[in-house]
Amino acid sequence: MTFGEHITTLRKRKSLSQADLGKLVGTSGDIIGKYERDEVKPSIEVASKIADALEVSLDYLVGKTSVEIGSRTLNRLQDIQKLNEHDKATVLEILDAFLRDRKAKKAYTI
Repeated sequence: MTFGEHITTLRKRKSLSQADLGKLVGTSGDIIGKYERDEVKPSIEVASKIADALEVSLDYLVGKTSVEIGSRTLNRLQDIQKLNEHDKATVLEILDAFLRDRKAKKAYTI
């Protein structure tokens, strides 16, 4: 998916018009339309504002990753990164156990 296609898909998912998104990032709806049609590329600052407005990572928006990480999830990951090593290891152990259990439950229900 192109940069413009990502913007279009995410914008529509949030029920925003091009003008609405433009207001959120400090530009016009016409410029958002050009981004969506891949006619022009925004500056990194504007792309970052678009990612924030659409609540996704900049990496996802520009196609560097196919994993859509919402801003809430990203904020949680950043909070985990700020923990001391012991607390971080504890959180990751709990997460690993939860994911392992969910995978096992799914395997047995098939």
